[in-house]
Amino acid sequence: MRTVTTILTIVVLAGLTVRAQQEPPAPQPQTTPGAAVQGPAVPPAPAVARTFSAGTGLLFNAVRADRVVDFEMVVGYLQAALEKSTDPTVRAQAQGWRVFKAAEPGPNATVLYVFLLDPAVGGADYGLGRILSDAYPDQIQDIWKLYSGALVGGGSLLNLAPVQAPPPPVR
Repeated sequence: MRTVTTILTIVVLAGLTVRAQQEPPAPQPQTTPGAAVQGPAVPPAPAVARTFSAGTGLLFNAVRADRVVDFEMVVGYLQAALEKSTDPTVRAQAQGWRVFKAAEPGPNATVLYVFLLDPAVGGADYGLGRILSDAYPDQIQDIWKLYSGALVGGGSLLNLAPVQAPPPPVR
C-alpha cells in the first residue's frame, strides 16, 4: 500500500502531463417542433478506446470540488456494475480495479481520483460508458450526466511497466 501511495504522490507532485483521452459528453436528445424527444439510450463509445497495453494502468480523473458527491455516486454505480456483470472480460477487469481519492488538491483546486488497474486486462476497454450502460440501461442518461458534469476535462491514462533495474556495479 505504501508503494501505491508513493507512486501516486510522485505522479501528482511532479505535475505529470499526459495525453488526455476524453470520453465524450452525454448525448443530448434531438428535438424538432412537434416531435417526440428522441436520443440514444447509451453514451457513444469514446473516439479513443481506454485500453491498456501494460500489466498495470492508471486513469486520472480531475473532479470539480462541488461535484464530488456526484462523481462518488457514479463510482458506486461502477463498482456495483463490475460486481454483478456476467461478462467474463468485465469480471476480469473488476479483479484489479481499485479507486483512490488523493488527499492533496488537484490542479485548479480539483479533487483527483485515480483508478488503479492492477492487473490491467490487456486490450479490454476501460471506458465507463459501456460497463454502466450494460448494467443500467434505463438509468444511463442520468448516470452519464452525473459523470460528465463532475469531470474537469478528460481523464488521463497511463500504462505502467515495472522497472528492471540492472544490478549495482561491482567495485
